[in-house]
Amino acid sequence: MAKLTRSGEVEAFVRKPDTAYRVILVYGPDSGAVSERARAVARALVDNPDDPFQLVRMEGDDLASDPERLADEAFTVPLFGGKRVLWVRLGSKNVAPALEPLLKNAEPEAKIVIDAGDLAPKHAVRAMVEASKHAMALACYLDEARDVSALVNDTFREAGVSAPRDVITLVASLLGSDRLQTRQELQKLVTFAGQGGTLTIEDVETLMADASALAYDNLIDAVFTGQASQADHALARMLAEGNDAGVMLGFALRHAISLQKSRIALDGGTPMDSVMKSARIFFKRQAAFQKQMRIWTLDALDSAIAQLADAVVTTRKQNAMADSAASRAMLRIALAARARA
Repeated sequence: MAKLTRSGEVEAFVRKPDTAYRVILVYGPDSGAVSERARAVARALVDNPDDPFQLVRMEGDDLASDPERLADEAFTVPLFGGKRVLWVRLGSKNVAPALEPLLKNAEPEAKIVIDAGDLAPKHAVRAMVEASKHAMALACYLDEARDVSALVNDTFREAGVSAPRDVITLVASLLGSDRLQTRQELQKLVTFAGQGGTLTIEDVETLMADASALAYDNLIDAVFTGQASQADHALARMLAEGNDAGVMLGFALRHAISLQKSRIALDGGTPMDSVMKSARIFFKRQAAFQKQMRIWTLDALDSAIAQLADAVVTTRKQNAMADSAASRAMLRIALAARARA
């Protein structure tokens, strides 16, 4: 069975596609990653991806009504020579009959790259590709936390943008698991920083923080000042209103990182007023912030950050467990804060 499912293996194949395969199927629940990787594979297999005669786009639903068309295109010898790729966007109709001659007969002149959605194991096209020695299936699942962090690092490095580790952690926590949306957010940061530029926590907060961020302040302050009951009720209400658990965890993680920086500065002799100014604490939250500074030590913040990071991973691996993971993490932190208050 020719199939790759691990993100690292898929990325390696995308960077250097194996030309031994006639058909390459890119599928999965992450539509952004599917489109990105299918495009990268298709462009890598031709000499000039901007040449419409070398890279030919086709619609799967059109091929379903004319199954012989794909074979005709695939077995046609290029008039001017060179490599050719037929980039097929799979629709709702069955194109397995159109693919069959390409996998069973002589090797076609063109490679076939299929851009598909989340296909079930028994889907005709997926089953055919995975069963053939002449085809490769690339599965694109939603990015996990480590994949997002690696993508952030790689994107910034390639763009010549510098970012400290806490900035990388914050960016990764605020990004979703869809690759297309992630790329768009990262491009926004890269454009802002510019070649050779540096990103700070403040830059990320300004560019990425959701407009509803202020609505989370009461929840976050309740958690980190140890008001466990208030935090639990606020979290339950926000979840019931449709707020995303992963986003809430991202805000909590960002706040914990900010507290950690403030704790280091305060322990180093920086006056509280200067610490609050550096952390950009709104005047209505200054009393809560000062209380948190009295409660949280560096060791305790390290533990809180680790718990929140683990919860973020859980929300990305098991979406059905997202709400409970957020509730557990925030309640544990609130109880820990109450014990120290």
